[in-house]
Amino acid sequence: MCDLIRHDWQLHEIEELFSLPFNDLLFQAQQIHRQHFDPNAVQISTLLSIKTGACPEDCKYCPQSAHYRTDVEREKLLAVEQVVASARAAKSQGASRFCMGAAWRNPKDRDLPYVIDMVKQVKELGLETCMTLGMLNAKQAQALKQAGLDYYNHNLDTSPEFYGEIISTRTYADRLQTLKHVRDAGLKVCAGGIVGMGEKRRDRAGLLMQLANLPQHPESVPINMLVKVQGTPMADLDDLDPFEFVRTIAVARILMPKSFVRLSAGREAMNEQMQALCFFAGANSIFYGERLLTTANPDIDQDRKLFERLNIRALQHQDYDDEVHEAVIQEAITEQRQPALYYEVR
Repeated sequence: MCDLIRHDWQLHEIEELFSLPFNDLLFQAQQIHRQHFDPNAVQISTLLSIKTGACPEDCKYCPQSAHYRTDVEREKLLAVEQVVASARAAKSQGASRFCMGAAWRNPKDRDLPYVIDMVKQVKELGLETCMTLGMLNAKQAQALKQAGLDYYNHNLDTSPEFYGEIISTRTYADRLQTLKHVRDAGLKVCAGGIVGMGEKRRDRAGLLMQLANLPQHPESVPINMLVKVQGTPMADLDDLDPFEFVRTIAVARILMPKSFVRLSAGREAMNEQMQALCFFAGANSIFYGERLLTTANPDIDQDRKLFERLNIRALQHQDYDDEVHEAVIQEAITEQRQPALYYEVR
């Protein structure tokens, strides 16, 4: 086993990881996970749709696309006060990061002042901030950074080879360009994808290869299970094998040892045993709350009970100095004990 940070993964190497015996794969992922994280701590985020529906993109999985007839109602950009109230409630329920999503192809300059005000006021509550607003240009990314935004989410969705089956209104190169603007602005990157869209295992490997071979690994890697919504072209697809989803989590952990790997959309359909396997495979972040943009999520009480049964605690703060982090790791290896890597900022 090797946990070196690499950016030169080959597709056949990743496919070989996927093909390992299930127990061997999870054992390897758990070993790597324990070298960089507390295995019994999970970062909690809350996601709010700040502008819903009427998106001009034609993503075949998305109920917010204007191309499809779904039950999602079009809503205007929320008032700043509404967003801050939601953030305050999220913090009271244990969230440490507040994510805001808008169904845009890209934000318009007229919207940026409101978005920037949201970032500033949510930051004042002591929460980390994340936004997903579609494609960004360099100037917009810089403006969000100056406002104090911590993370920007922009998923690659799938492999370059399968991408054309999912969306035609935005290219893969467009997505990579946005990630470059985000990184160049000094923002942390949140980038992952969706599985269960009819892709092959080779495409799941290809998606993770794209993420792992970025010049710098995303700090957060959300792995979404397709939520099938009536009215979208993917409403009647077959379910992905649950063990294949767990394998995807484990391979993501091996390829990106220091990234937070998040269980995102689709968790509402996972039983407790599947979620526990995902945590063992290296997932250490979830979305908390009954709704993710427009799709269902486990209720908060259900998550709390699961955490209690698994003796998992919620991280209060995961920003730490890299030198301190490495020192704690080395001390833990010397003493043959599990490190406590996270320190609440008071």
